[in-house]
Amino acid sequence: MAKNMLKEEKSPYLLQHAENPVNWYAWTDEAFSAARAQDKPIFLSIGYSTCHWCHVMKRESFEDTEVASLMNNAFISVKVDREERPDIDNAYMAACMAITGSGGWPLTIIMLPDGKPFFAATYIPKHRRGTMYGMLNLIPQIQNMWQNERHKLIHIAEQLTENLKIDKITQTKNTTARAGTGIMDKTCQAMKASFDSTNGGFGSAPKFPTPHNIMFLLRYYFYTTDKTALDMAEKTLYAMRMGGIYDHLGYGFHRYSTDASWHVPHFEKMLYDQALLLIAYTEAFMITGDEFYKQTATEIITYVLRDMRSPEGAFYSAEDAETEGVEGKFYYWTSEEIRAALSLEEAVIFTNIFDVKDNNILHMAKTQDGLAPNERAHLNEAVRKLYHERQKRVRPHKDDKILTDLNGLMAAALAIAGRAFNDNTLISAAKGAVSFIEKTLVTDKGSLLHRYRDGQSAFTGTINDYASIIWALIELYEATFDENYLLSAKKYTDYLLENFRDNESGGLFFTDKCAEPLIVRQNEFYDGAAPSGNSIALYNTTRLAQILGDHILNEKSHELIEASYSQAISNPRAYPFFALATGLARGKKSEAVVAGEESQALGVLMAMGQQYLPNTVFVLKRRGTGSCISYTGDMKEIDGKPAIYICTNSACQAPVTDIAEALKMLIH
Repeated sequence: MAKNMLKEEKSPYLLQHAENPVNWYAWTDEAFSAARAQDKPIFLSIGYSTCHWCHVMKRESFEDTEVASLMNNAFISVKVDREERPDIDNAYMAACMAITGSGGWPLTIIMLPDGKPFFAATYIPKHRRGTMYGMLNLIPQIQNMWQNERHKLIHIAEQLTENLKIDKITQTKNTTARAGTGIMDKTCQAMKASFDSTNGGFGSAPKFPTPHNIMFLLRYYFYTTDKTALDMAEKTLYAMRMGGIYDHLGYGFHRYSTDASWHVPHFEKMLYDQALLLIAYTEAFMITGDEFYKQTATEIITYVLRDMRSPEGAFYSAEDAETEGVEGKFYYWTSEEIRAALSLEEAVIFTNIFDVKDNNILHMAKTQDGLAPNERAHLNEAVRKLYHERQKRVRPHKDDKILTDLNGLMAAALAIAGRAFNDNTLISAAKGAVSFIEKTLVTDKGSLLHRYRDGQSAFTGTINDYASIIWALIELYEATFDENYLLSAKKYTDYLLENFRDNESGGLFFTDKCAEPLIVRQNEFYDGAAPSGNSIALYNTTRLAQILGDHILNEKSHELIEASYSQAISNPRAYPFFALATGLARGKKSEAVVAGEESQALGVLMAMGQQYLPNTVFVLKRRGTGSCISYTGDMKEIDGKPAIYICTNSACQAPVTDIAEALKMLIH
């Protein structure tokens, strides 16, 4: 007798559906065998545990016995956690985009028993709404076609799958890509055209933080002194931090704003957003010296280390948008609740700064600038009291999966912040996350796995896993100058370039060549909510080639550029991190090597590393020891003082001992 098969799964998302009356399978051979044996199409539903519309569809349809009965009769139903199996999500999202022109979650795919899709949608309500299908009318329609017009469904599925493969193959190399860094100018021009000068950010509602836009603009300003680029970055960073998209009591950023002014958020909190925003605010502090950015960065860190770190030192994936079935319930406040929790003085100043009205999403109407010391004290005490009062509420669900790619991003961010703020506790936190991954999510053959939960490591690593961990390892090298991090970064880079390489169209596939075959093997450079694996791989390979003086890696980085330059130059708004990485690979770049006694040299490197120098890598040459960085072999201290060697585009200047002089050489 058929039954729901999800009870033994590890995914929090699958476990949320383990009591549904739908006879769910996980993505297993058993599910596909059942579809063939019972001669049924497969209903594939992809989502994640903190997805609001996934919850809605679950309540409306998957918990509904009427819908479940129809599904069980017509389909073999398969549930997939997109965060646990990004390879499956990646392939079928491509199919959804091809069929409907858009995508999102929950992702609904109906397909042949061999996995070829013929129908795609996102959220589907129980009942028809206007032109939108409802589950109650869609299922009988599909079932009727399966029984009476199956040849049409087979034709659609075969044609779509073939088109997906053709689209992938036709991504050809652009051999004119070596023209230079024009992609950066094009990208900045596109950002200026879409910039919201009133509210900050780009485009209209909904608005996503997209921190790699900010990272790009800061670098563009550094390279060109175009003040408009810096102004766009700063206005956006200020607006987001002041708005309702920021959690002003517990810190950290929500997923996105549903309006143009950053006021009403979608309340999910994702680890990757915290990591990338931490980098953006840290870099903004480094380039401007504005303490507002440092405060925001340290608050993000407070949230992540307090609420998102596992006892083993790794980081969880996300927190939900809703509690008790209501989105944002944990975060809303009424005026009465605020007055009841605070003293009169605290309530007055808090209400004034946060523009409190009724049933509020807290947002800052005014900055703290100009507050008298006693007013600032009252405000800080009000925030503390309301945070503790909020802790009494039912907390949002936390997805406690530990994912290799997200931990890599968070470790990279913490290492960057640790170096910028001279804070070893942050560097230690980054080291702890990477150590957990290397102990728990590396196979006997040295390849990465993607997910750990409840004692189980599983699923072949994707390009995002390798790219993010390599990024973290490079940042940890520049934060600690432990060459073991470089050796690990080189090892994973070599694996990535060998096992993910797309020999037909260039670039790197999303999946390992040993991974489970799916309907299409994607090769993507465009940057979405986070930078693409290819874009990060390009950035990493360029920097690693710089640090090691590795000409082969340098050529590999140019090959990655050529694989997607034509696509990026034609649609630059979709490729900000690719543009950032291309600007580094093709522009002026420098190495700063400090040679001498270790403790003295580290002091020099620490001082230099707190500067915003995105085109410079830092290297330590210890006195009297060998190094995996061969070009530092003859570099030595001067008169017992650490010597600073500045090399730009492979040409080294005479060493100096004065930090200010060395920085002048790097900046000019």
